Amino acid sequence: MKSNPPAINYFRVFKNQQFSFDLPQKFTFPFYYQPHSIALLAAKEIQEYLAHQVDFEHNFESTGKMFGVLVAKDHYGNIGYLAAFSGKLADSNEHIRFVPPVFDLLEKDNFFNRGMSELNSISDELKLAENDEKYLDLVHAQKKLIVNSAEEIKKIKSEIKIGKAKRDAVRNYLKDKTEEEREQLLEDLRKQSVKEQYFLKDFTQNIKQQLATIAEQLSGLEENIHRLKEQRKNQSNQLQQQIFDQYTFLNQQKDSKSIGEIFIDTFEKKPPAGAGECAAPKLLQYAFLHDLTPIALAEFWWGASPSSEIRVHGQYYPACKGKCEPILKHMLDGIELDENPLLQAIKIEKELEILFEDDYLLAINKPAELLSVPGRQVDYSVYSIIKEKYPKATGPLVIHRLDQSTSGIMLLAKDEKTYKFIQRQFIKRKIKKRYFAILNGEIAAKSGTINLPLRLDIEDRPRQLVCYDHGKEAITEFEVLKIEQGKTQIHFYPKTGRTHQLRVHAAHVLGLNAPIIGDDLYGTKSDRLHLHANYLQFLHPQTREMVEIECEAPF
Repeated sequence: MKSNPPAINYFRVFKNQQFSFDLPQKFTFPFYYQPHSIALLAAKEIQEYLAHQVDFEHNFESTGKMFGVLVAKDHYGNIGYLAAFSGKLADSNEHIRFVPPVFDLLEKDNFFNRGMSELNSISDELKLAENDEKYLDLVHAQKKLIVNSAEEIKKIKSEIKIGKAKRDAVRNYLKDKTEEEREQLLEDLRKQSVKEQYFLKDFTQNIKQQLATIAEQLSGLEENIHRLKEQRKNQSNQLQQQIFDQYTFLNQQKDSKSIGEIFIDTFEKKPPAGAGECAAPKLLQYAFLHDLTPIALAEFWWGASPSSEIRVHGQYYPACKGKCEPILKHMLDGIELDENPLLQAIKIEKELEILFEDDYLLAINKPAELLSVPGRQVDYSVYSIIKEKYPKATGPLVIHRLDQSTSGIMLLAKDEKTYKFIQRQFIKRKIKKRYFAILNGEIAAKSGTINLPLRLDIEDRPRQLVCYDHGKEAITEFEVLKIEQGKTQIHFYPKTGRTHQLRVHAAHVLGLNAPIIGDDLYGTKSDRLHLHANYLQFLHPQTREMVEIECEAPF
């Protein structure tokens, strides 16, 4: 492992060690948090540096970057902080204010660069082999022969079919001929048939011989191309394994694990691209290497948002789950963390408000932060409450869901037949839905339609990405109701039901570019998410009459 410069180069002690707030008693839970005041203080210093620095050139107006700060204590008891960035910055891993990477792939003459040089050499040789003039001519001749011969064989078979039909017609008139004439004509017809079949057979055999000759000429050239591809694949796998072995992460007990060992227990069994290059692992690695005690962590985005995801300049974000969660689980082993707020399920003090009920179904007003159905670690939910209240209900109960943070109308079925009847209306988009929201920003358009396809961010669940290549269709109509003090009250009419659809369509720069107030994933956390399902219209399974339910937003 590469030796790091002295800690003094990166650990910056706060000039004033007297703080107006208490230091945290537990370390930051990295996947859901509000930055502690001490972390905000450190982040502010780095943000001021980024706003005025001349140490490197990077256009943040076109390409943003995630930065992180780790507040820590040294062995003298001094409180200070480390800073880091995710990935590379200005095409380099080394910058004076930021800790070095866990392993520097860009370091000159290391095994990675040597390996990449060998890979590039193999790729260049492969490119030459695949573009060799003789090879390309043979491949072209082979394809041309296959296409042309197929067309010719089709033509010959068609002529044989026509000839057969003509011979059959002749046979129908043989009764007027003498026996000797019939025998002669039948022999002539047989010879014609045999001649046609032999012609087809000879033609096909000739084509096979020509293709065999080309294949023999191609054989040596293709073997060389296949050899180079296998060599490149093996070299790439070997280099990847070396990276896995070199990328080792410490925890406070100085226990070391390679990135390969860390990810072997995950579903994919191997690290995703860029794992270990995020700010948080860099910061903790440096702290453990230099005997610094972690106190608090915060990561923030600086610059323009990527086109697919939603990142706001200067806003704080949790560590990503796909790349960082397995690594941080090891690195933070033995460190007491803040409680995970997502596991602190709300317990409603009074019964769920019932908006509509009969013998077949009911509609309730779901409070914000109450799960619709049990989660992996939290059972308390609308489902568990209703199941206890209606133990004799035979249906799957929950016909549709609302996001945990969204409040409003939810339909539940008391029997399976009702469940299927209502669910079909959702699937066929026959249900009319309306949501009320308050956005953090002013919307110029009075109404309109947002069409941004969405898919799951597999590296940072449950976030959604705008993706035109692999995303599912997501359409939302909207109507602005009122604008006051920079906030927009709005109605959303979702035509599809994708996860976080309204939240992303509101916040994304290609949508309304104004996040819903209180959106802790795509905007800024507040007292609650200001999104409420306030209207639902559906066809009743028994009366076949339209049912309309309204529920006023509590904000």
